[in-house]
Amino acid sequence: MVADHRFEYVVLGSGIAGLTFALKVAETGPVAVITKKNRAESNTNYAQGGIACVTSTEDTFDLHVRDTLEAGAGLCREDVVRGIVEEGPARIKELIDLGMSFSERANSSTRELDLGKEGGHSKRRILHAKDITGREIEGALLTALALHPNVEMFENHAAIDLITRRKLGFTTDNRCVGVYVLDIKTGRVETFASRHVLLATGGCGKVYLYTTNPDIATGDGVAMAYRAGVPVANMEFIQFHPTCLFHPKAKSFLISEAVRGEGGVLRNGAGHAFMNGVHPLKSLAPRDIVARAIDAEIKRTGAECVYLDITHRSRDFLQNRFPAIFAKCLEFGIDMSVEPIPVVPGAHYQCGGVVTSPEGRTELPGLWAVGEVGCTGLHGANRLASNSLLEALVVAHRAALAVKNEPPVPRLKSLPPWESGSAQDADEMVVIYHNWREIRQLMWDYVGIVRTTKRLKRAASRLRSLTAEVQDYYWNYKMTCDLIELRNLVLVASLIVDSALSRHESRGLHFTLDFPETDTSAPPSDSILRPG
Repeated sequence: MVADHRFEYVVLGSGIAGLTFALKVAETGPVAVITKKNRAESNTNYAQGGIACVTSTEDTFDLHVRDTLEAGAGLCREDVVRGIVEEGPARIKELIDLGMSFSERANSSTRELDLGKEGGHSKRRILHAKDITGREIEGALLTALALHPNVEMFENHAAIDLITRRKLGFTTDNRCVGVYVLDIKTGRVETFASRHVLLATGGCGKVYLYTTNPDIATGDGVAMAYRAGVPVANMEFIQFHPTCLFHPKAKSFLISEAVRGEGGVLRNGAGHAFMNGVHPLKSLAPRDIVARAIDAEIKRTGAECVYLDITHRSRDFLQNRFPAIFAKCLEFGIDMSVEPIPVVPGAHYQCGGVVTSPEGRTELPGLWAVGEVGCTGLHGANRLASNSLLEALVVAHRAALAVKNEPPVPRLKSLPPWESGSAQDADEMVVIYHNWREIRQLMWDYVGIVRTTKRLKRAASRLRSLTAEVQDYYWNYKMTCDLIELRNLVLVASLIVDSALSRHESRGLHFTLDFPETDTSAPPSDSILRPG
């Protein structure tokens, strides 16, 4: 059977990585952009802080590289860091040329950029559009793509599995040749054939009970790649953002690190600035240090949260610099100009992922991974704030150049349709929801900011049972988006736990009470998991 859809390129995800790649390759062939919800729903859209890039005469590439390496706790690949940092300004210029408008300093006659400062940065280098940077970037890219006749958007479509030659029975020249995709509205599984498939699916924040990520962040790309035989690395390094708004009705709302960059101070319930004795940078220390300090403070005092205090800045300044945050806090009865904001850490960013080259190339020909889903070596054991959008821009550009230089690959004449067999309609959706909640709770309790081997082994044991339950459900009931995400969540959770158990030290975002020191007896190494 001929595939339902045939494209030169299939892009899974509609954030900055996927849209940038799609725009750059569209001139050479038809592109399908597949997204689980609407085209603007992505981690990019929720990014408040901005893009880290050297644009000031007071800053240098060397300083940005140094800050990145220090945050990465010895696991960054310096050549990758330097390449991405030095290529950043050119990619930022392209974004501006598309219509992206970054905030400028007030009363500046030379239209000077208003550069922010965030944790771990030695200089102001964060380009931002107030506190809705991601939304503005998403809008600029979507506007440009809407004008291109070679790009087709498939909203409300959820990727299920990659199609490879090996899965089709071929014994040589394994390659990704397409993807099975669920049309969520019709319930029909469609076949997309493509010479190149790009994973731009973002991270896996929803594997944890508390997260700053949107509901779509279920680790789909990592899970699909791993099932297709592609190795993943450093999945134990899950970055917890220190400041997620703590309120019973506030779902996944992030209080940007830029608030601390503008002078916000973390205090406990008694008003004590507890970061002062933890790190020289105090409240602007790297995220792993701040998140652990908040976790320790909450456990020490028995409080539910800590507080971020920026009441020393004027109301006019806060409303202008942080309009979205200011409005959201007011919505919940918090006036950040006169009272501190209650905050707790939340799962925020996946520093590991599918192993790729600096161009986003995976070990499986025809499969590429860019953005949070991939692991280039930029972030190491802890991502420096606002380096993620920079990486997505640069690596998407490199991937686009690389695929255009690839030699032509013959297409398979046909791809088999999806086989649902005797699968029935799900009779009890409560099973899916219960397993989802259990995974997120056990990951929060056992695989959180501070870990122990005993808790990790408990998590591994329960995840093995949950995996069997989910697989049984998967093969016996018809496909739904909830089932796809649950299947991916349980696999990604298992990869995080296995990676954490394999690292017998504390480094960056992975802190374990059983091995509290960093191992300096040998050069640091990635924790790579290979399927099978």
